[in-house]
Amino acid sequence: MAKLRVGLLFGGRSVEHEVSVASATSVLQALDPSRYDITLIGVDHEGRWHLGTGGQLLGEVADAAEEVVLPARPGGSTLVPSDESPAASARALDVILPLIHGRGGEDGSLQGLLELAGVPYVGSGVLSSAVQMDKDVAKRLLRDAGLPVAPWITRRAHELTGDGLAATVAEAERLLGWPVFVKPANSGSSVGISPAKNPKDLVRAIEDALRYDRKILIEKGLDAREIEVAVLGNDHPEASVPGEIKISGEFYDYESKYHDEDTELVIPADLDEETATRLRELAVRAYRALDAEGMARVDFIIDRPTGEIYLNELNSLPGFTDGSMYPKMWEASGLSYPMLLDRLIELAMERHHVRSRLETRVKRP
Repeated sequence: MAKLRVGLLFGGRSVEHEVSVASATSVLQALDPSRYDITLIGVDHEGRWHLGTGGQLLGEVADAAEEVVLPARPGGSTLVPSDESPAASARALDVILPLIHGRGGEDGSLQGLLELAGVPYVGSGVLSSAVQMDKDVAKRLLRDAGLPVAPWITRRAHELTGDGLAATVAEAERLLGWPVFVKPANSGSSVGISPAKNPKDLVRAIEDALRYDRKILIEKGLDAREIEVAVLGNDHPEASVPGEIKISGEFYDYESKYHDEDTELVIPADLDEETATRLRELAVRAYRALDAEGMARVDFIIDRPTGEIYLNELNSLPGFTDGSMYPKMWEASGLSYPMLLDRLIELAMERHHVRSRLETRVKRP
């Protein structure tokens, strides 16, 4: 049986470039070479695609290898050199496994290209990817679906100049109280997120968040536990056991996620059976509410004083190192890292098969 030709796509233009390279390194080691013919595709900081060769470090692929493009036309699913010359290095692909975190990778833009190219790919489609990336839009849809989300307000850059900034600070204090958290609406890995305990802190946090996005969220700060659930599937999604993140710092920031050795991942989380079951049910409901496919990590917070559960966000392309929460939660649920990758690729192929059978021409009587 011929091997499935898998394009492993990583890097990207976002602030999560290095995280993506780390995820791809782990995935490459876990993919079964007897089942898959793997093509490395590194995307540099300017957004150009590069074709990897054997023996290269993945970080080098995203910076210096031969440049290629994926034409936005269906039928070929083939990488070609960017200069359009005849190519021994042209690579036909059966499926793409995108591991580009953040802007340009999980916000629907990459998924749009892959749809136009007609190539199967792992993860959610255009709409769901874009919605999951935008924390404000996601919260609105989750709230309207009857799911619990913590109070927040949204502002755009043009609303945060002059008197608008002062009015926002006053409204945040009145509606949310202190402390609050400020976030870019479209970012990941906790980049640009800051806590604020008073008006001066809030102004500084807003200025920092606006470095990464034109739209920001100000959320009510809670003394909360960080709980996550991994969801897998297309039409019939399943949820993993919940996991908990215990940190030594004030909140789960970029440093805590990737560099703080005191950060502890507790899987399964120390929860009573009723709470764990409810979290899994809420995770699947949220997954469906945002029309997710393939996979998503669903992040919750549990208010310590009250025990109230709040949905925080969904992440359509979560971190995928062997130490990341998403694969570790599935491992604790009985699905090994290599088997998880196999299943994700199967789901991508299944979805593409279903969509490819849809009519594209009106049938006249």
